Parts: sequence; C-alpha cells; structure tokens
Amino acid sequence: MKYDILQITGAAMMVVFAQGAIRLLVDHDSTGILGGLGGGFALTLSVYGALVAVGVLLTGWSHTRAKALGRRG
Repeated sequence: MKYDILQITGAAMMVVFAQGAIRLLVDHDSTGILGGLGGGFALTLSVYGALVAVGVLLTGWSHTRAKALGRRG
C-alpha cells in the first residue's frame, strides 16, 4: 500500500511541476507555485526541473519496489 501511495505522489509531482515549468517557459513572469522562491527565471526553471526529476524517480522506484513484492504484473 505504501508503494502505491508513493507512486501516486510521484506522478502528481511530475504533473504539477512539469506544468509549472511549461507555464514558466511560455510566460517568464508566471512563476506559479514557486513564486515565493525569488532568484529569477533560471533558478525557478532549474527547481521545477529538479522537482520533475524527483517525481519521475519516485514513481519509478516505487513501481519497481511494488513489482519486486509481486504487486505488479
């Protein structure tokens, strides 16, 4: 059950932060959820990219662990 929750959390992170990165690329002033970060366009885009990567890794890792336990086919 915990790997299912982690997989859902990772996928949600991936979607939310990828959408924020795309929005930032289209409109440089729209920083979205990371608006309070400061530091400008490059830093904000880098943080979005890092958080998307964390979401991808979390989703993949939790899927692999669930598969190893026989929860995935």
